[in-house]
Amino acid sequence: MTATALPGLKKGFPFLLLPTYLGSANRAKRREKGDGIRAVVFGAIAILVAFTLFAVSFWLTWQLTDYEELGEYLLRLGISWLFLTFLSFLAFSALVTSLSTFFLSEDLKLLLAAPIPKTRLFYSRYARTLLQSSWMVLAFLTPVLLGIGLARCAPTAYYLTVPFVLAPFVIIPVAFGSMVTLMLVNVFPAKRARDILMLTGLLFAVAIVMLLRFIRPERLLSVRSLPDITAFFATLQSPITPLLPSFWAGEATFAPLMNRTGWLYLVALWTTAIASTLIARFAYGALYFEGFSKSQEARKARFSRLAFMDTLAGWLPLSPASRSLLLKDVKVFLRDSTQWSQLLLLVALVAVYLYNFTVLDLDRVPYMGRVVRNAYAFVNLAMASFVLSSIAVRFVFPAVSMESTSFWILRTSPVSMSSFLWSKFATGFVPIVFFATFLTIAANQMLGVHPFLKVLTAVAVVFMSLALVGLAAGLGAQYPRFGAENVNQIAGSYGGVVFMVTAVAFICIEIALLAWPTSIFLFYEFRDQPVPGSRQAMMAVGMLSAMSLCLGVFYFSMRRGIRALTALAG
Repeated sequence: MTATALPGLKKGFPFLLLPTYLGSANRAKRREKGDGIRAVVFGAIAILVAFTLFAVSFWLTWQLTDYEELGEYLLRLGISWLFLTFLSFLAFSALVTSLSTFFLSEDLKLLLAAPIPKTRLFYSRYARTLLQSSWMVLAFLTPVLLGIGLARCAPTAYYLTVPFVLAPFVIIPVAFGSMVTLMLVNVFPAKRARDILMLTGLLFAVAIVMLLRFIRPERLLSVRSLPDITAFFATLQSPITPLLPSFWAGEATFAPLMNRTGWLYLVALWTTAIASTLIARFAYGALYFEGFSKSQEARKARFSRLAFMDTLAGWLPLSPASRSLLLKDVKVFLRDSTQWSQLLLLVALVAVYLYNFTVLDLDRVPYMGRVVRNAYAFVNLAMASFVLSSIAVRFVFPAVSMESTSFWILRTSPVSMSSFLWSKFATGFVPIVFFATFLTIAANQMLGVHPFLKVLTAVAVVFMSLALVGLAAGLGAQYPRFGAENVNQIAGSYGGVVFMVTAVAFICIEIALLAWPTSIFLFYEFRDQPVPGSRQAMMAVGMLSAMSLCLGVFYFSMRRGIRALTALAG
């Protein structure tokens, strides 16, 4: 490494970033199976998302040009809200990232034992935190600001100003988050502080999701709510204050669009960024080593001490080996706050999803209300299925790989790979099928769909849950990644991409098979006519085909997964 390093880098903190760069370069050169497919899939998704952000921002800005002063006010307000939103995300991202880079990273023990000055160590960790916590925000902001500039026919000064705005804008919250993390670690152990930050972040995300939905922005499209628009915009204006960096960034970005210069706001951004970095440097110089020593405390597994879990497991009609495996999986899940805490965000999304059905104006076209309600039942089934696939790829697919180096214990223990994989399946299937059934039945009840569709969709979602969980468990066993550092790497691996593509194809085919008999029933039900016997036979064929597809996907996925694990263990 020293032979390839530039002499100038050895004198400054960038030299400490070389292992990260070289590791990424070696990982890119040492391609694994599926890297090409994964790069194409995720590259296409990234391009699609960037183009969508660009197109939406361009279209909205273009529409606002027709409203003169009101359009300029709305654009200025929108840019301020954009920076305010990303400021909050940057601050929380910096909290979590700095906890990992400064206190929980594996290479810190080697670096702290080496003769490295405190300043070099701080700035190398700080730069790593800055890159890891801000790259996604910059990736989202860049196409949006580009779309705004092109729609407004912005001068060259606008495009030159944007980089000088974004650079200090991302530095300020990262410095703030790093200092908050330092204080938390000196009060709590680092692993407990990480749990607190994860829980706080999820609660913050839940609040944002519910706030954005409950302010009901669709009122702007209703003529009857025009008298309330003034109060609506007053509500939007209230969180924006001139004391926040997001306001400075918004004003500095908006000024070139009006052929003005925002030097005052640029100076405020840069001086605050430099000052906050220096303050963080002095704070870490005084408190870092004490906080790092506290971060070495081991995690307390409180849930493993609850005796009632063993009692409940003893009531299950399972073999001792299967019961022990199931109990182990449940305890591991409860110990890991990064796993169970994400259920809070899922509950919030479900609440918002169900709330949407309560505000739907399905009776706007009276003679089509019944048809629209029944059509929404199928839309609900499709949406619930896609939600199930995302839950399965996050919780069920990584279950085998999360055994990591402990998998050798299973290979040497008197436990069959069949019992092991069935334990993973049962741990994921029970909560997922309960969640899916509740979501489908509750939404259909709010929609007021036909009783036939209520029964059909409820039964269908049970069989689809069986197939999707079996598919996730089976593919997770066929494509394990025991060396992955976190769950996200497992879900984003080649096997995770294969699962998502297969799950989407399965859902589309399943919906098509169920839509055929349902369309026959709705055709005669809309005309208040009985369904002929020949048509009933066709409906039965369609529903049996859908059921057979679910059972087939479930059976062959689990069978191939058991074979793969048996070959791996043998």
